[in-house]
Amino acid sequence: MIKSTSIVSLLALSVCFFVPQALAAGGAVHLEPANLEQDNKASLRRGARNFMNYCSGCHSAKYVRYNTIGKHLDLSEEQLIDNLMFNAEKTFETIQTAMPASEAAVWYGTAPPDLSLMARARGADYVYNFLKGFYLSEGSPTGVDNLVLAGTSMPHVLWELQGYQTAHFEEHENDDGSVTRAFEGFEVFSAGSMDAEEYDEFVRDTVNFLAYIAEPVRSDRRKLGVWVLMFLIFFYVLAAQLKKAIWKDVK
Repeated sequence: MIKSTSIVSLLALSVCFFVPQALAAGGAVHLEPANLEQDNKASLRRGARNFMNYCSGCHSAKYVRYNTIGKHLDLSEEQLIDNLMFNAEKTFETIQTAMPASEAAVWYGTAPPDLSLMARARGADYVYNFLKGFYLSEGSPTGVDNLVLAGTSMPHVLWELQGYQTAHFEEHENDDGSVTRAFEGFEVFSAGSMDAEEYDEFVRDTVNFLAYIAEPVRSDRRKLGVWVLMFLIFFYVLAAQLKKAIWKDVK
């Protein structure tokens, strides 16, 4: 993984617009499945890199420690320090934002939310589609809107990677005279440094990491669950045979 403090500095201010309201319920918008591979450590390592480079400037993940990430993702202490710990000194520290919450609240009206549990609170599919759903909008202060959350105040901080796209809607007049818009599809306006497949992988890796930090013990819990089920099956067979032996002479 490559440390990129310059990217963090460049995007720090813009990412701070990602306020809690930007992850409110997405209504009736169809969400494509993220299809995460939560046991894919290579994907999780790439996601950790993406998070630290593009999110940690303003967003914390205060419920997960660096050494926990290193343990689960097979990263040495040296790799953690060189590639992930931009504003921390000890590996037992949690991921804290580089921007003081008090100053962020003054500048933007509210401090950017902690992302530790965001994937569990809103769902991985929601976050995945949100990061892919930006499109150009002339009426927006940031120049873009989002398909999943109309009126979001978060700018498209990944525009250099994805590029810009326009959204096409078809208007339908209802019986009561009101008009609803149905999303028809996106169209590329200007290409980014990644093609569609590469950007999908980038977003999927990032969301995969967010899903991981929301429940770091998931893999250990699932492994333990398998052993518990195996024990219960063995105990059931043993108990059934014991009962059969004890009651064999009872008519």
